[in-house]
Amino acid sequence: MNVAVRSNERSVTVDGLKVRYLEEGGGVPALLVHGTSLGSSADVFGRNLHALAAGGVRAIAVDLPGFGQSDAPADVNAPSKRFLLRFMDALGLQRAALIGHSSAGTPVMRIALENPERVSHLIVLGTGSLLPPLETDVGKVGGREGAAQARLEERMVKSEPTLEDTRALLEANLFNHALITDEELKLRHRNSIGACFETFVARHAAVQEKGAKKDSLPLWQRYNELKMPLLLIYGKNDRGRAAERAALLKEWVPQLELHLADGCKHLVPWDAAELFHRLAVPFLTR
Repeated sequence: MNVAVRSNERSVTVDGLKVRYLEEGGGVPALLVHGTSLGSSADVFGRNLHALAAGGVRAIAVDLPGFGQSDAPADVNAPSKRFLLRFMDALGLQRAALIGHSSAGTPVMRIALENPERVSHLIVLGTGSLLPPLETDVGKVGGREGAAQARLEERMVKSEPTLEDTRALLEANLFNHALITDEELKLRHRNSIGACFETFVARHAAVQEKGAKKDSLPLWQRYNELKMPLLLIYGKNDRGRAAERAALLKEWVPQLELHLADGCKHLVPWDAAELFHRLAVPFLTR
C-alpha cells in the first residue's frame, strides 16, 4: 500500500530506532501520545495539530515504536515512559507538555509523577484506568460495550483484520461515524496490518503471559501529587461508564479541571476535537 507523506512529517533516531512524528507550530512544546489499540498512530491527532499550532503550541504527535511508521522495538515490553523521555531528549526538549490519549494516559502520568521537572502541563484524554471504579463494577472491565470490543480485539489478534474489521473497531470507539472518511479508514487499516499487526500480536502475547502491571496505589488516587497543571477530558458516551466514574472522581477531587464531552465516545481527539482545542490552547499557553 502506498504511503502518502504528510507535509508536517518528520523522523528522528531514538535508541537506534527510526521514529516518525508529526509537528506543527512553534511556542509551547506539547507531545501528543496515542494509545495502544490496533491501528493507533500519531495520525490519531491529525485533525488537532493545526488548531493547536494556530493557538501558539508546538504540537508534536509521535508514532510509538511498533506503531504507524516507527520501527518496532526488540523488546515489546519496553516501557513507553522511558521511550518518551528519550524521544524528548532526541528533539532537544528538556521540558514539554504531555498529552496522552486512551492507554497513553498511564505512561504520561507516570512521567509527570516521577520526572516533574520534564513536564510543564499534563492533559489526559479518555484514559479509563485513571478513573475510579464504581462499587458495582469492581473486578469488571468496561461493561457490555467494553466486553464486545474486547471480543473484537481478541479475534483480530488471531489474524490480520480486514478493512471491515478496522471499520468496526473505529465505529466502536467513535460517536460520530461520519468522521470515518475513506481516507481515514485506509490510513487506520494500513497501520493495522503488516509489521504493525505483528508487533501488536507480540505485545498482546507478552501481556497475556506476564499480566498487566498493578500499582500498589492506583494512579487515580495520586492526582494530588502532581506538580504541574492538569486537564482531563472524557467522552460522556465512552465505554465502561466513564461519565459516571469521571463524576465520582470530581466529587472526590473537586479541584480537578475535568470536562465531559457530549456526543463523544473513546476517540476524544476526533469526537470532541473542538472542545479539546478550545480547552487545551489557553491551558497550555497561559
